[in-house]
Amino acid sequence: MQGSQPSNLYLAYRRHFPSDRSKVLLTTESGKTYTYEDAEIKSAQMANYLASLELLPGDRVTVQVEKSPEMLWLYLATLRAGMVFHPLNTAYTVEELEYFLGDAAPSLVVCDESRLKNFEALCAAARIPNLKYLNADGRGSLVAEAALYPGEFTTVQTDFNEMASLLYSSGTTGRPKGIMLSHRNLIENVGVLTDLWGFTTEDCLLHVLPVFHVHGLFVAIGCVLMSGASMRWLSKFEPAIAMQHLPHSTVMMGVPTYYTRLLAEKSFDAQSCKTVRLFISGSAPLLAETFAEFEQRTGKAILERYGMSETGMNTSNPLHGERRAGTVGFPLPGVELRIVDPDNQPVETGEVGDIQVRGANVFTGYWNLPQKTAEDFTADGFFVTGDKGRIDRDGYVSIVGRAKDMVITGGLNVYPKEIELLIDDLEGVLESAVIGVPDPDFGEAVTAVVVLEPGTALEAQDVIAHVREHAANFKVPKNVYFVDSLPRNTMGKVQKNILRELYPSRGQTP
Repeated sequence: MQGSQPSNLYLAYRRHFPSDRSKVLLTTESGKTYTYEDAEIKSAQMANYLASLELLPGDRVTVQVEKSPEMLWLYLATLRAGMVFHPLNTAYTVEELEYFLGDAAPSLVVCDESRLKNFEALCAAARIPNLKYLNADGRGSLVAEAALYPGEFTTVQTDFNEMASLLYSSGTTGRPKGIMLSHRNLIENVGVLTDLWGFTTEDCLLHVLPVFHVHGLFVAIGCVLMSGASMRWLSKFEPAIAMQHLPHSTVMMGVPTYYTRLLAEKSFDAQSCKTVRLFISGSAPLLAETFAEFEQRTGKAILERYGMSETGMNTSNPLHGERRAGTVGFPLPGVELRIVDPDNQPVETGEVGDIQVRGANVFTGYWNLPQKTAEDFTADGFFVTGDKGRIDRDGYVSIVGRAKDMVITGGLNVYPKEIELLIDDLEGVLESAVIGVPDPDFGEAVTAVVVLEPGTALEAQDVIAHVREHAANFKVPKNVYFVDSLPRNTMGKVQKNILRELYPSRGQTP
């Protein structure tokens, strides 16, 4: 594939731009439109501006701003200039930002004006030469100064394996690690997804995801630009606003929470989304109940897929064919996926083991951590994902949980997902999370944190009895806590590290 397409991600996108550049690329929630020509001109101006600041190819551009079309132009400009785009979650604290700036060592930081004072101190301490601001309304020093530069720029011819973006792991265990994603990683992965999910110039994506993460930045935007499609560009997900834009959309990508919130809208039905040909879910597990209710309400089956920051997408349920609830489908073309035991030997079909992947989508390594990079790859080049999973006899992959979330009780392994599925099947349970807490007798005690549906009255013993009926005794929760909601990060993943802090030992009173 290297010889057949450009080695710079922007040039790969540009190859698929519509010949008529006046075609609308995105429409904001206020109704303002931007064309493909706007994207080319605005990103060219910003690329020229970056070069004027004496930034060089390979320099990092750290960005912590709200979602806006101008932020998209900055992303494209960074690619065009051969620099490295380093997006940061807008929820990060000053302490967290201090670590990221020190580790990534950017040459330019772009932030929201409201955070300018904090970043001035941070940049001074880290000796970062350039600091600009960009607000959600598209105004700021970055845009005002870039507007003075020409709207034409010759995109840098990068090496296929040079870094295009630097993302950081969530850091739930230890310090976050910088994940180096090359132009090749992103070109290959989004090219496969665009074909696999049937994107064409006629599609319009409802883009409601944040843009500091693989899902919203590389998968969503990438599929649009790699097909010459368009998108409805909303600053965040609000069910009522999303429903106003669904009739103008053909595809929606979201995290499971988005779909449960749509289902909570009484007016959401088949008519609401009759123009949508594909709903895609990822970044967190989709409950089988959500899958079933969504299909019953709309007549459309959600397509669930599996990916991670280090690899982009690895698997997907089919566009044509059975989308099986509770699974993430099949390995993508060009992706090798295997399930192995602790000795790296393949497990039997249907058995749980460690998920390992190999392919052009897999990142080049951890930033400044060669030893950690070596530890996370096998001798034959497979990346050790840290996820537990199984493959059924039909080839569908299911994710059981993270290796670090596995509970070891009395020397026996308990996979949280298995128990969560049992608890979620209990009438009156909305969702659950299973963790292990320290126990003097068992090492760890299986602990369930449960969210009930409104108006439901369940006791801990009801949950325990239900699990005992369907699972081995060592898998039965020894503690059950009821909460109003589970803590989640911005991508909808349950933060089990927070739950382990809330319930640090058996018998802990919440």
